Amino acid sequence: MYPILFRLDGLTVYAYGFFLAVGFVLGLGLAILKAQKEGIPFDRIIDLFFLTVLSAVLGSRALFVLINFDLYRENPLDVFKLWEGGLVFYGGLVLAVAVAALYLRLRKLPVWKLADFFAPPIALGLFFGRLGCFFAGCCYGKETALPWGVIFTDGNSLAPLNVFLHPTQLYDAANGLGIFLFLKWWEKRKTFDGQIFWLFLLLYSAARFLVEIFRGDPRGFVLDSLVSTSQAVGVPLAATSLFMLFYLKYRNRR
Repeated sequence: MYPILFRLDGLTVYAYGFFLAVGFVLGLGLAILKAQKEGIPFDRIIDLFFLTVLSAVLGSRALFVLINFDLYRENPLDVFKLWEGGLVFYGGLVLAVAVAALYLRLRKLPVWKLADFFAPPIALGLFFGRLGCFFAGCCYGKETALPWGVIFTDGNSLAPLNVFLHPTQLYDAANGLGIFLFLKWWEKRKTFDGQIFWLFLLLYSAARFLVEIFRGDPRGFVLDSLVSTSQAVGVPLAATSLFMLFYLKYRNRR
């Protein structure tokens, strides 16, 4: 589509970075508003948010580079070109959850309550992040003859040019937006802390598994290329999410 949004006085604004920034700002705003309603100290939310975002970016980039190591072997400095795309959500999730859990334990803050705070902003961030992927051309789909197939023509795009492709970036963007709206609706109906967070992981991992079927970009496979890396991670994550939903519900009743 349009990997470069515009250039101004020598400044190049890349679509991927722009949409990530929009998602970051909106996610932070939502987290702050929710924390104020619940009486959580403002500085704790700011610290947690920035630690989570930083670790998420590092983890997702690290997994992408690991999966596509051959692409960076000869040009290692390309690892730092985040504006070109190349983040794997699950890599960021693992590191961000670990860092956030450690911070919450050290600060003696309620883990599951705050996990619920951040689940909807993360889903919204995924929506904007995937829009950035669409503009940059990364995470592209397989060739298709369906009427909603998209064609990339910009030479700076990371997707194959001049062929109809599944708009998998938009599939995943719709996934993130749909989950965000559902979680916001469910917030008033939740019956125990942690429910929103684990619902988010369950819904995302299930939908992402389906989207991966239509992906056409090189992104790492396991089991003799039967499933992608994200699918291999998503299945146990969905199972874990179901277990935690039942476990926390049971514990809450007791």
